[in-house]
Amino acid sequence: MGELKWYVLRVVSGQEKKVKSYLETEIERSKLTDFIPQVLIPSEKVYEMRGGKKRVRERNFFPGYVLLSADLTNGEAYHAVNNIPGVIGFLGGSGGSSKEPVSLRQSEVNRILGKVDEIDEHEVKLETPFIKGESIKVMDGPFSGFTGTVEEIFEDKKKLNVMVKIFGRNTPVELSYMQVEKLE
Repeated sequence: MGELKWYVLRVVSGQEKKVKSYLETEIERSKLTDFIPQVLIPSEKVYEMRGGKKRVRERNFFPGYVLLSADLTNGEAYHAVNNIPGVIGFLGGSGGSSKEPVSLRQSEVNRILGKVDEIDEHEVKLETPFIKGESIKVMDGPFSGFTGTVEEIFEDKKKLNVMVKIFGRNTPVELSYMQVEKLE
């Protein structure tokens, strides 16, 4: 048996999960788990505020791509992967008659896997859905129910400076992303 290497598989964008599921089923069915032990969709969890509720969704780092750890010296493994619905082919195949896929360098694999692990270890990442001058509604804290305008964004601290009208006066208030929501 050859050595396991990481390969990038091009798939129909938006069908990464379906392809991963098909792949895992086919690998089990064909008893190829020794040759393809791991299929991975590099993704991160992202918080969003929708309708006053905090939601977590997964966002792919590389839409249209799936990573797999495989030993492709076994022709059956290569053939099984290429015949999964939604798979376009391996990335790095030089084209022409030899379609030998190019494996990722270990440093690239470490960087991708490290990014996934790093996000799992830390807080779930929060997208910056705010723009200076945008109107927001305060959903949490002592100013809950008030509306205001984004004056300043502190990306590193995930906070906003918001101008809120309190008793007829504009008052600057510092709020976290999780305390506010965009006005639709």
